[in-house]
Amino acid sequence: MKSIKPGRGPSFMGGIIGIAVALFGVFWTVMTIVMEAWFMIPFGLIFIVIAIINTVYNFKNATDKNRYSQYDITDEGEEPDPWDEKFGTDRDNRPQSAAAAKYCPYCGEKAEKDYKFCSSCGRELP
Repeated sequence: MKSIKPGRGPSFMGGIIGIAVALFGVFWTVMTIVMEAWFMIPFGLIFIVIAIINTVYNFKNATDKNRYSQYDITDEGEEPDPWDEKFGTDRDNRPQSAAAAKYCPYCGEKAEKDYKFCSSCGRELP
């Protein structure tokens, strides 16, 4: 199957935005301490924690050779899908003939017999 992977640029930009959100969380926390609005401090800390997680994920995805795909459409001969490796998806456990069933085995959309990929979900038809 072919893959549509998020580019390294969008992932890197997500990391930059994560840094900006973390700085906003620090600003928020400092301002709530200065204004003595103690009940608002957890919101700033939550911003900081979420931003750090988001930043690490996006920078790792931007620099990793085998980055995560937002879509489960990868070419088996070129690179493996990390989600399949992580969760042990068995690609051999799929219906043998989509044309005979006339429906995509993944999404249930009607499958034309001369199509190689489903027109709805984009997965390769068996």
